[in-house]
Formats: sequence, structure tokens, C-alpha cells
Amino acid sequence: MSIPSTRPLRVVVVEDQPLFRSMLERTFAGTPGMQVVAALGTSTEALRMVRPGFADVAVLDIDLPDGNGIALGVSLRRRQPTLGILLLSAHDAMALLLDLPSDVAAGWGYLSKTSSTSEAVLIGAVRAAAVGETVLDPALLARMTPRAGSDVARLTDRQYEVLRLLAAGLSNAGIGEKLGITEKSVQNHVNAMYATLGIDADPQRNPRVSATLRLLEETGPAH
Repeated sequence: MSIPSTRPLRVVVVEDQPLFRSMLERTFAGTPGMQVVAALGTSTEALRMVRPGFADVAVLDIDLPDGNGIALGVSLRRRQPTLGILLLSAHDAMALLLDLPSDVAAGWGYLSKTSSTSEAVLIGAVRAAAVGETVLDPALLARMTPRAGSDVARLTDRQYEVLRLLAAGLSNAGIGEKLGITEKSVQNHVNAMYATLGIDADPQRNPRVSATLRLLEETGPAH
């Protein structure tokens, strides 16, 4: 999935709280290379307005007054398979990504409204959604621990750290910078982590998305 570099990334916002909606609108409109094509308050409005080709990414609140953002995202994605989806919620609903229908499951991001998500994380998650990647909320990921007996639990501490940063949307270079190691070392850790999780280089599936969903599937909140 790629956006022509000659035009801005077109974002539609669907959020029923006017204050939060206008904050999102201002953030995206003020970001170079981004354009807000619509800021809406209901699922009904979105289904009426967001036709194929109208937007590149839809930023959807999960809790809408006339439905939920996940069902809306599924409908929009089935109309436009290349549409990126970023879900927002006031409560931790990250695990709902595991229940998405398989035909639309790739490339959904999730951020919590109540975690300390920065503007940079929000913008990064929108850009990731535009190219079919999955980004999860870094603050929520920090509170997760691997389930006993899972493949994720077999990762070394460093491999798990790399997986968590990868799931938060960091590139190999960004992970290396965060951990103070070389990009080559990060790639070695990523390759070893893929091997442990049994993720192959199937060109039909983005391995980073597969690894992110495995992390979500095989971890739970720390007690």
C-alpha cells in the first residue's frame, strides 16, 4: 500500500466528542503532508460520506453514538481494501483487534485516549496505518506480560523488548536508537524473534503485522 508522494495523506476523523474531534482535526491539519478531508461525529455520517478513494486513513473512535468504530472500520475497509484504520478508545479495547474478520484484519492500529500518547505517536500510527502496518499503544504494551507456555514467553528479554518496540511502530533504526544498539543488531534480534514465533517471510503477509498480532494474542496485563 503506498500513497503518491505528490499529494498529502488524506485523513477522515470519526469521533463523537466535539472537543476531542477538533483536537484531532487540528493536529492532523497542522502536520505537513497530511490533510483532513472530513471530521464527523457518527457512524451514519461516515458511511454516507467515506466512499472508496475519499481518504487514505480513517481515525475512528470505538464508541460512537450510533454503532461502534470496529464495525464501521470493517464496512469501510470492505468498500476500500487499501484504507488504513486507526482505532481510538477511552478504555483498553486493544484485544478486540484479534476478533477482526480475516479478510480485513491487516493494518489496523490502536491507541488509547487515556494513555500518555504523544502527538508524535499519534501521527506515526496514522502514517503506519496508511501503509498497512499495525501499531499498538506503547503505554498499554508496557503493561503486558507474556502468557506462560506461549511462544512469546520463549523470547529472550532483548527479543521481547524489540518486539514490543516494533509493535509500537518503531523502525529498526528507531529501535536501535532507543536501545543503544546498532540497526544490524536489531535486525538480528528481529530475525531470531521471527524464528521463535514461526513467522516466515510470506510476501502476502507483513511479518511485522504478524509479530504484532502474536504479541497481542500471547500476552496479558501484568498482575
